Amino acid sequence: MKYPWRNLLPRYLILVVFMLVVLVPIWGMFTSAFKTSTEVMEGPFSLPSVWSLENFEQAWRVGRFNIFFKNSVLVATAVVISSVFLSTLSGYAFGSLPLPGKNWLYPLILIGYMVPFEAVIIPLYNLLDKIGITDTLWALILPQVGLSVSFGTMWMSSFFENTPRELTDAATIDGCSRWQTLWYILWPIAKPAVTTLVVLIFMWTWNEFLLALVMVQNETLRTLPVGLAFFQGKYTANIPLMAAGAIIVALPTILIYILFQRFFIRGMLGGAVKG
Repeated sequence: MKYPWRNLLPRYLILVVFMLVVLVPIWGMFTSAFKTSTEVMEGPFSLPSVWSLENFEQAWRVGRFNIFFKNSVLVATAVVISSVFLSTLSGYAFGSLPLPGKNWLYPLILIGYMVPFEAVIIPLYNLLDKIGITDTLWALILPQVGLSVSFGTMWMSSFFENTPRELTDAATIDGCSRWQTLWYILWPIAKPAVTTLVVLIFMWTWNEFLLALVMVQNETLRTLPVGLAFFQGKYTANIPLMAAGAIIVALPTILIYILFQRFFIRGMLGGAVKG
């Protein structure tokens, strides 16, 4: 059924308004990153006279964003790989297997997702300090793996609960073990759900601020969000430099979303339920 353009026009106008609300500040930050301090005073939305990467080079070198970027990549990679692998195993166990004690064990795992992180940051710091891993990257990786696996278990168990039982039954009849059924039968059809989980965990880990601020005091171990906060306090008056630093922090998450957009949307709309 086709709708007359007059009926569709208000919807598109509303969408355009929301799009402008989102894109206008981004455009102002983007153009500011290429300007000089003098050109910024002319207005945030004017174009720079010369599209120079000097601000990015200075932020990367003077602001030590090269070190912060490496730390963020290490932490995000470790958290994403570990969390997705463990979430797949736990989700498969809760969603497809007759696991003893499932009714009380599943809510217990979800506590990590339901309890606000701010409520446990102090006890968590005391625990990691006694273990002796504060001021290391492990203090950033292990807590985020725990938090991510809690959500990932819920996400993947929802997918495995709704996979056709005929697939697992046929695999069992053919002699597949549960491990083989997971990786050879269910894993290939779980790509939308897994990809969505990867994107979500990556964005949460990459943008994590409070944990990195509390657990790490060594400047060489800071991640990009914390590094940007300290950078902003040091170069408050240099708007182009701060804009360049903000773009460096935001660019990886934007690229990840663009690359996996198709799988991400499929996973959000139906991948976690129907595969």
